[in-house]
Amino acid sequence: MPHDVIIACDFPSAEETFRFLDRFGPVRPFVKIGMELFYSEGPSIVRSLKERGHRIFLDLKLHDIPNTVKKAMRVLSSLDVDLCNVHAAGSVSMMEAAVEGLTRPDGSKPLLIAVTQLTSTDQETMERDLWIREPIRDVVLHYAANAKAAGLDGVVCSPLEAGLIHETCGIGFLTVTPGIRFAGGDAGDQKRVTTPSDAKRLGSDYIVVGRPVTAAEDPPAAYRKCLEEFLG
Repeated sequence: MPHDVIIACDFPSAEETFRFLDRFGPVRPFVKIGMELFYSEGPSIVRSLKERGHRIFLDLKLHDIPNTVKKAMRVLSSLDVDLCNVHAAGSVSMMEAAVEGLTRPDGSKPLLIAVTQLTSTDQETMERDLWIREPIRDVVLHYAANAKAAGLDGVVCSPLEAGLIHETCGIGFLTVTPGIRFAGGDAGDQKRVTTPSDAKRLGSDYIVVGRPVTAAEDPPAAYRKCLEEFLG
């Protein structure tokens, strides 16, 4: 089972992204491109980062009717990203369409995962805003089971749910977990958070780390700290 630390490059431009990554010298971290950067720069940012040797998690969280998602995934499949995602709330049929669109004629495809519940969502928010009354743990496990049934490779979830998802969906079903903070760090707008070492203990396969690295005084040192805690 692969394990790695993914840096969330949530910058508004390619210039700022490259300036940040240049601080790492010859090291080429696994990076996440989210909505802000992709909508600012378009597919060219993916191609540029691939040329520099980075693995890429394209975090666009597609959620639409199945046919629209299928066509969008067909476009994304040509970008040679390593990992991309949809919202599990879009239904099993939408996720199946995503797999179909992402799969290339030779049968290859990037890893495809589904967002269960955002780590900024807690039980109160889910009930008040989404009118979902079931316990958040049960909702996450149900969405994960749907993603597996649809043929996806894993889910985005809180580290707090990673072990339960492996118990439900199997050890080979990937858990990609944001909401990572160092001990004593500011949680920001995240509500379900853990440290890198706790994420490892709880069963996360990949952790996605943003501000604890990107806003650090010494980002390469903060990244190394993440690697040591999560992989060491």
